[in-house]
Amino acid sequence: MSLPRLGRPTLRGVLRKLALVVAGFMGLSVVLVLVFRVVPVFGSMVMVERKVESWVAREPLSIEHQWRSWAVLSDHAKIAVIAAEDQRFPAHRGFDLHEMRRALEASRNGGRLRGASTISQQTAKNLFLWTGRSWIRKGFEAWFTLLIETLWPKERILEVYLNIVEWDNGVFGLEAAAQHYFGVSADQLSVHQASRLAAILPNPRGLDAARPSVQVERRSAWIRQQINNLGGATYLERL
Repeated sequence: MSLPRLGRPTLRGVLRKLALVVAGFMGLSVVLVLVFRVVPVFGSMVMVERKVESWVAREPLSIEHQWRSWAVLSDHAKIAVIAAEDQRFPAHRGFDLHEMRRALEASRNGGRLRGASTISQQTAKNLFLWTGRSWIRKGFEAWFTLLIETLWPKERILEVYLNIVEWDNGVFGLEAAAQHYFGVSADQLSVHQASRLAAILPNPRGLDAARPSVQVERRSAWIRQQINNLGGATYLERL
């Protein structure tokens, strides 16, 4: 008796399977974002990536990270990060179109194409994705940014960002950074200390908040001026 011949996969069948995969991914990602709206975040994909990199390089890396709730995170740090990274954070819906246009115009005029990522985009990337640059990763980043902007309040986005952002090799989150650089807790940071931490975010593994370079000191002073221009900690009431 001959076995039945297996038909070749049809385009319709392939598309159906692809649709199921996409629907499954979207459903799972929505569930994850809803869970992290209320559950403390004790890790991130960037932490996993750093750990894997250390294993591959055979260079042991200890991850320093302690979750701290919104109430015990320094207001100085909250406003310093907004002043440094994303001054329109309370108003936009995840993407700062104004900054995107400025970045593109600067590039067209011969300048280097600079980043225009918002705090929401950086939170999505750090929590759910990998580092590096590719259109695929940017697509996933946009999806997760839309999700957290839709399902989380602004306070939660900033709370998670401050708790998972990298501040040195293996140092993640404001509590670990405050202790690592200044020997204080996250609720004890002065405005000068907070502005230094915010100043090194563009290159956290290459700059030092405790022993700042001239570049870091200048950026730190600029951040403090921006904090004053925004109205200080009262700006947080807009979130």
